[in-house]
Amino acid sequence: MLELRDVYKSFGALEVLRGVQLIVEPGKTLVILGASGSGKSVTLKLLIGLLKPDRGEVYFHGRRIDPLPERELVEIRARMGFVFQMGALFDSLTVGENVAFPLREHTDYDEAKIRQIVRMKLRSVGLEGIEGKMPTELSGGQRKRVAIARAMATDPEVLFLDEPTTGLDPVRADVMNELMIRLRRDLGMTEVVVTHDMTSAFKVADRMVMLYEGRIIADGVPDDFRRSKDERVIQFVEGKASQADLAALHTAR
Repeated sequence: MLELRDVYKSFGALEVLRGVQLIVEPGKTLVILGASGSGKSVTLKLLIGLLKPDRGEVYFHGRRIDPLPERELVEIRARMGFVFQMGALFDSLTVGENVAFPLREHTDYDEAKIRQIVRMKLRSVGLEGIEGKMPTELSGGQRKRVAIARAMATDPEVLFLDEPTTGLDPVRADVMNELMIRLRRDLGMTEVVVTHDMTSAFKVADRMVMLYEGRIIADGVPDDFRRSKDERVIQFVEGKASQADLAALHTAR
């Protein structure tokens, strides 16, 4: 469905991606792992067309999209859903108005149709009947589920989720994991998930990749990561500080 071919991306002197090759398969959940600053969110923005590569190519359904003008990219993004790290709901709008926002932007549905879709999408994330609430009245987990309902409003072909369990307690994080699994299982949704949460990654992923210093150093099913002999992968999966990190602490002391 999506592909990065030999993609490079820098910001000034900072090289973020250095020759990334990545394929996103339809109907699967791809989890992108990596330390902070490794280029995970940049990779998402390249796939969705919010950033353009310095070198390399980006494809959606076999069509190269990185050289397209913004007008054509908007049409392509309407076929994608994006859930930002903290939900990014509009606090001045009700829940119902938040979910309706992409429908009003990208469709010519009348208000009755929009209200029907809003009810259906909120029901699908387990939040039926809260259309009139304001985002500030919701818990963190509820805000993220509303963000998913909004992202799903236009029935996208692929859903991008940036750190979907960040800031949630273990129980609410597992609700989010189960929701991602259900979307893939029941709707055949293609999902691209960025996360530091290894419990979540192992539960939802069909396939995982790990970015390190701008390159993909591991690519496989979750069991491949559990069995990896690469010290960089082991350190990340097990959440262990490196000797260099610990030495820096001793130096600071």
